[in-house]
Amino acid sequence: MNWQAVKAIYIFEMARFFRTLMQSFISPVISTSLYFVVFGAAIGSRIEEVEGVSYGAFIVPGLIMLSVITQAISNASFGIYFPKFIGTIYELLSAPINFLEIVMGYVGAAATKAMFIGLVILGTAALFVDLSIQHPIAMLAFMVLTCLSLSLFGFIIGIWAGNFEQLQLVPLLIVTPLVFLGGSFYSISMLPEGWQTVALFNPVVYLISGFRWAFFGMADVPIGLSLLAIAVFTGLCLGAIWWIFKSGWKIRN
Repeated sequence: MNWQAVKAIYIFEMARFFRTLMQSFISPVISTSLYFVVFGAAIGSRIEEVEGVSYGAFIVPGLIMLSVITQAISNASFGIYFPKFIGTIYELLSAPINFLEIVMGYVGAAATKAMFIGLVILGTAALFVDLSIQHPIAMLAFMVLTCLSLSLFGFIIGIWAGNFEQLQLVPLLIVTPLVFLGGSFYSISMLPEGWQTVALFNPVVYLISGFRWAFFGMADVPIGLSLLAIAVFTGLCLGAIWWIFKSGWKIRN
């Protein structure tokens, strides 16, 4: 394993993040505050509790997941797309490093950025509501797994995208709706029985459910099923990336 190569890619990607640190810090703080003003004040006044948890606290895991998933995908997709766009990806492909080292550098940086945003949102949310995290280690573990798995997915999108419009296509038209329909701001147990069954086909449900369990000890699906879903999704993404580098799809032609 060429750790020097992994470190070089990681540091290069993180440098871009630190150049816009204030924007990266201020944006989630403002967005989280607006969500609490809109959802906490408008909807929270009508829904005081969800399964024994105040509505303001209940939406915190969903808010964090919404931003973490979006940031992980966008950072990873742009990170690998830009070298492909300007042609420097051929320097990576010709260097004495394998695909795993390339993926570790780009995905590791994207996951770190998403993790930072998630922690910023958690700190901001604590200013608005009283939070008690029942399983803090599990909470951090779920956040790390989500950041890594969605960064891998974003890496695939960055390789697939042929232009900047396509780079935003999947996050805007597919991922964001799935997050909003995945129980971010409600429990799927509140849905009619038929829609509950439909919701179980949404993979984001398992991410948010497991993350919410770490906070409140309650989940829409069993915690083991959430872990299995993350493991399967991560395995599929790794398999797809291995095939991409083996075949050269979208990167060598």
